[in-house]
Amino acid sequence: MLFNLLRRYAVVAVAVPLAAAGVRKLSQVVEARRGPSRGTKLLREGADFVQGRFGRQKKRRRFAFGR
Repeated sequence: MLFNLLRRYAVVAVAVPLAAAGVRKLSQVVEARRGPSRGTKLLREGADFVQGRFGRQKKRRRFAFGR
């Protein structure tokens, strides 16, 4: 049971951000060759979503006075 929990954590902590970075790089390579398209935009947005969901979280402000 502990092994399954560690394995799940390793997948979320390592594999998911690595996959998001790979998808982002793929989007950049395709876009450099063929130009911007709907597919490359979706790849980039998907990588951003996954990285935001499982990767490093943005710092949130407690009070939004300066905005």
